[in-house]
Amino acid sequence: MAGFTVNPTRLDPYKNFKFRLKWDGKYVVGISKVSPLRRTTEVLRYREGGDPSTSHKSPGRTEFEAITLERGVTYDMAFEQWAAKVWSLGSALGSEVALADFRKDIILEVYNEAGQLIFSYTIYRCWVSEYQALPDLDSNRPAIAIQLIVLQNEGWERDVAVVEPQEPTTDGPNA
Repeated sequence: MAGFTVNPTRLDPYKNFKFRLKWDGKYVVGISKVSPLRRTTEVLRYREGGDPSTSHKSPGRTEFEAITLERGVTYDMAFEQWAAKVWSLGSALGSEVALADFRKDIILEVYNEAGQLIFSYTIYRCWVSEYQALPDLDSNRPAIAIQLIVLQNEGWERDVAVVEPQEPTTDGPNA
């Protein structure tokens, strides 16, 4: 069975370098890395009293792993502003957390090499559990300054309305 139905001659799986992330209805500037979307379901084991050698297995609680977002440092304040909703230095007692809006649903979009949307995932009730404003600074090693946030979440799902697009063909002399 082919891995692609609309483009049955495609052999290569999709690449991992074209993606965008959106929250509050806007694309976030400069995201260069997103950790995997991963969930794990506990295995509950039990056995019957008269069966000493075999256990039965049932699904238990499902946990969704935190997601790390990385980007180069810019003047865009999106990471810092969201992180400040979870904890803000100097806030009055009892107002360190913005309880009304510290959680956000975010959308992760993945594109093929031609820039066509191939997958979209909604990640629910995210909040910032870790914020890194600046990386190690090292005058002996030139590198891009990266900031990151770690997002706790309560699950994600694929948008099934996003389907495999018809990929463009080349109309050159060898087509």
